[in-house]
Amino acid sequence: MRMLKSYDVVVLGGGTAGVVAAIQAARAGATTLLVEKSGVLGGTMTNGGISHPGIFHAWGKQIIAGIGWELVLRTLETSGQSLPDTFSDITLPHWRHQVRLDTFVLTMLCDEMVVESGANVLLHTMVAALKPLAGNSGWEVSLCTKGGLTTIEGRVVIDATGDAIGTALAGFALDVPQETQPATLSFRLTGYDHAAIDYEAVNRAYAEWVASGKGKFTDVSWDSQNPRSERLLKTYGNNANHIIAGNSRDSVGKTMLELEGRNSLLRVYRFLRTQPGFEKLRIEHLSPECGVRESVTIKGKKRITETDYISGRSWEDGVCYAYYPIDLHMATGAGLQKRSLEKGVVPSIPRGALLPAESHNFIVAGRAISSDRNANSALRVQATSMATGQAAGGVAALAVGMKCDPAEVPISMLHELLRKHKAIVPVVA
Repeated sequence: MRMLKSYDVVVLGGGTAGVVAAIQAARAGATTLLVEKSGVLGGTMTNGGISHPGIFHAWGKQIIAGIGWELVLRTLETSGQSLPDTFSDITLPHWRHQVRLDTFVLTMLCDEMVVESGANVLLHTMVAALKPLAGNSGWEVSLCTKGGLTTIEGRVVIDATGDAIGTALAGFALDVPQETQPATLSFRLTGYDHAAIDYEAVNRAYAEWVASGKGKFTDVSWDSQNPRSERLLKTYGNNANHIIAGNSRDSVGKTMLELEGRNSLLRVYRFLRTQPGFEKLRIEHLSPECGVRESVTIKGKKRITETDYISGRSWEDGVCYAYYPIDLHMATGAGLQKRSLEKGVVPSIPRGALLPAESHNFIVAGRAISSDRNANSALRVQATSMATGQAAGGVAALAVGMKCDPAEVPISMLHELLRKHKAIVPVVA
């Protein structure tokens, strides 16, 4: 791989949104660099262990496709799996419309698709500083690599870090919530038969374990008010706990979160080893990172409110659809607030929610797009992040080609490009 000193598009963060953004920008002809802090692309799908992206369908119809859907289909084909036949049944709970993928095949295909697109990739690298070039013609991007600090230039920067790290370094305003939703650490337990477990006995014993100060109810449950171990044990540890350790937007907060996540699993492991049926308990896999639901959002040129979302508001600059219930996990760990969408409602996302206020040549994709807390609790999920990533990559490439700001790219041209790459675009107001 030959690194350049200057790129058309620099994508910060190689997670769910960033991978798709980089592929789209590169496929559209832009010289593209993807920067990822870890050694693995894919974000929460891979490092976070939540490899069942959704939701691509609403009310029996596909509403998100494009590059993210291509990644899903390639993963299924490579691993010999079939696409589930659940999308047309609108009576099923929303999570039944997610697509469960082989995490490790997905990880390798993220690499393959990014490299195939022609984008350059830098792993084990973080953005250290951002400085606008003369005349707001682009960005000087300082990167912290294994060899030290290095500087490149980017005509357009896409912040897909999830925590809006690049946005903050560029000096644009953020909305930082007073409290944040708990995170979750996913893992894989083996060595027991969940069908043979006496759950009532386990739950009573765990309540005593917590009362003795050796555990927390959130270690085994999303609901600290009515804690039950069934979800954790029947899923063998997938997406089943609440990890509460403050805001993970900076290194101190993220460190506290990761330490508490692993401490939580250690408490559960020690407890289960004392219970009948768990004599052969083993931890087969532990995700490298906690999956974060919330940290910050940008103050954008437009802001999606809960009312906008649940009403399915149509925007004159709509770039993609979204679909998920309002899904706010309580900061205390006491369950979650859920609000399903009315039948037929399909929300959409405006370009203005991807553009920080007062910004030039800067786009945000993924969890940090401009939205209030309730709307963001639905917008944060993987299929929607993929869709915003593709929109960001597309508008960035067009802005470079047209020598204009991303806000000035005609929506009709963006829609044409996205359709060419198999995305589904909204009907605009």
